[in-house]
Amino acid sequence: MRLFLTLLLLALAPAPVQAAELLDPSPRTAVISAFPPEMAALEAATTDKQEFTAGGTRFVTGALEGKPVVLFLSGISMVNAAMTTQAGLDRFRIERIVFSGVAGGADPELEVGDVVAPDSWVQSSEMAYAREVPGGFAPTPGLTDGRQSFGMMYPREVTVHRDPATPEHLKIFPVDAAMLEVARTSVAGLKLRRCAADQCLTKPPKVVVGGVGGSGPVFVDNAAFRQYAHEVFGARVLDMESAAVAQVAYVNKTPFIAFRSLSDLAGGDPAGNQFPIFLRFAADNSATVVRAFVKALP
Repeated sequence: MRLFLTLLLLALAPAPVQAAELLDPSPRTAVISAFPPEMAALEAATTDKQEFTAGGTRFVTGALEGKPVVLFLSGISMVNAAMTTQAGLDRFRIERIVFSGVAGGADPELEVGDVVAPDSWVQSSEMAYAREVPGGFAPTPGLTDGRQSFGMMYPREVTVHRDPATPEHLKIFPVDAAMLEVARTSVAGLKLRRCAADQCLTKPPKVVVGGVGGSGPVFVDNAAFRQYAHEVFGARVLDMESAAVAQVAYVNKTPFIAFRSLSDLAGGDPAGNQFPIFLRFAADNSATVVRAFVKALP
């Protein structure tokens, strides 16, 4: 009887957690983009490529500017970006994460084609939608963080756990300071494209390092929210993935930086949204900056 009970307890005991299979043992820099047009120029510049597939994601290892990298697409929006970034960290020996892509501009000082490398990222659509009451809205107590609302939408902090016993309530996710310094020095004298097909910009694009980036599962094409995001969060650009990747990198204690080139002005465009016109142009400008940055990495 005692033997039977012992065997039963062993059978009911939880199975030990198995680590994901490591697909490649070499230390690498992860270079991530959201969807194919953002990655095209970077993959074309990568040599000695080898492909892997895991969890529905295609990973490409190789050398970019002489440095070992693993390239993959995060997928569009926050959940996809968090999921695939964690999968990459589980499957490869990733020493640092670099994101390259396009974004909508929120800072009125920036123009289409400019490339921005923020020093921190905020989840600008992490909100509590408040109850409507006579004269306005009444947010649920304890579910907002005191920042100014956008109508019924009240910002919230993000709770993360590096340690299960110690929750952290964060408004921003910082970029790695050493990588940010490499970004400042590597872009000196860099020339970016000025024309997309038959349309050329009135000013040559520039690279801006520093400030805040905002991310949320929303394509922003609204002038009022663009202004709000810049004034309340300090957002210079708005995208749909970077802050999610920043959160995963923060929890995994992995250095992270993101470069975003403006494909449009997030609702501040003079006529219609310019994303369809300048998508590939902006993606290539971001890729140019990322290549220079990767080349300068130690």
